[in-house]
Amino acid sequence: MSSRRSFLKKSILSTPLLLPGMIGTACVNSGGKDNGEKFKPLILSTWEHGMAANDKAWEVLSETGDLVGAVEQGVKVTELDLENLSVGLQGLPDREGIATLDASIMKGDGSCGSVGFVRQIKHPISLARKVMEETPHVMLVGEGARRFAIEQGFPLEEEKLSPKSEELFQEWKKTSEYKPIINIENHDTIGMIALGADGKLAGSCTTSGLAYKMHGRVGDSPIIGAGLFVDDEVGAATATGLGESIIRICGSFLIVELMRQGRTPQEACEEAVRRLISKNKNIDDIQAGFLAINKEGAYGAYSVRQGFNYARHHADGKDLIDSKFKL
Repeated sequence: MSSRRSFLKKSILSTPLLLPGMIGTACVNSGGKDNGEKFKPLILSTWEHGMAANDKAWEVLSETGDLVGAVEQGVKVTELDLENLSVGLQGLPDREGIATLDASIMKGDGSCGSVGFVRQIKHPISLARKVMEETPHVMLVGEGARRFAIEQGFPLEEEKLSPKSEELFQEWKKTSEYKPIINIENHDTIGMIALGADGKLAGSCTTSGLAYKMHGRVGDSPIIGAGLFVDDEVGAATATGLGESIIRICGSFLIVELMRQGRTPQEACEEAVRRLISKNKNIDDIQAGFLAINKEGAYGAYSVRQGFNYARHHADGKDLIDSKFKL
């Protein structure tokens, strides 16, 4: 995790300029507990792998102005990253040795879609978008999600673990002990939230879930209001960490509602962490973090423990920032 605790100094974006009329200006806000910065457009993603995801999302937003396309295409980069063991089919499997994936996507007008416990689909985030746009439902899971993917023309991937996941799975089978451990690459998700220059919001979230979980387990990432929530009237939030702890407090919805009541994004994230700590036993074994943006372009982040960081992209630069934390 040492790389996740590093801070990268701001660098100028190398992606194309925004389309005419889309360039936003950073401004200072001296109120509240936020850091005083506001940006439009703004893209935030969880963890260091969010840097590459944000690069792609910013490119898509700059070239097309499509906010939903940006948050979809951005996290697809992570879904394909063979070095990442917490997202995509290369992620660590469940205790049966099978990689099962969860994902969700949401627009600020309330449109949303998600998939859970889905197998053999390279890009569950794109399947979640299909659920949002092509069905009357919000969530499809398991075999139903897989059949829908086939109907929509998604190719089925061979059900075979990546070399690294296979190696680690075989090592785990020597003891077959299931114990979530904080700050390791078995519950790291990628959540992305984005604010356009026009004030519209969108978000995405995708994961392979906890390593060596029970077959059939679904975490917070595909649950609207837990791993992701977006509302154009207020803002957006996403979560990462032990999914069960986040589900218990409807973490992302809680943050958006706190912002609706007047909390800054930073204050809302901090309250969500306090609530999570109060509602979960064995907190020594739990890490969770939250990201939030409000409709003005202010943002915040907070986690249970040290080690959570997030990627930030805006018109003036991009950086990786270490989140503040409670314990």
